[in-house]
Amino acid sequence: MNARTWLRLGLAFLAGTQFVVGCWALMSPRSFFDIPWVGMHMPYNAHLMMDYGAMSLATSVVLAVSVVITGRSMVRTALAVYLVFAVPHLLIHVRLLHHLTPGQRPPLLIGLSAAVVIALVLLALTRSLPSTPSPTR
Repeated sequence: MNARTWLRLGLAFLAGTQFVVGCWALMSPRSFFDIPWVGMHMPYNAHLMMDYGAMSLATSVVLAVSVVITGRSMVRTALAVYLVFAVPHLLIHVRLLHHLTPGQRPPLLIGLSAAVVIALVLLALTRSLPSTPSPTR
């Protein structure tokens, strides 16, 4: 597979993940909050959960558009938007590990770290893209 195909697959994965998480947090905030590494034994806040869901949906839009419009600028912008969220999100959770049991920590850190690594690898692959958009083929 060429770099463009890997980029599209990776971007689609990130977009799909953001979409699913966003829909879940927006439509069923209590259920989403009840995941141990989301609620982390803190007080429930429906407003905050729904805002997070809406933000995740917005991120999924820019990632999904970059699957179709694979110009270097579009893809880099989408990945920058994602990383501006994903890197601080990872760092915040690293600081709050004391709220979790030892068994809950590894899956959280692996998942959040993988999300950042995937986005950084995709960003590196953008070097092979033309600066002008290319339609889906």
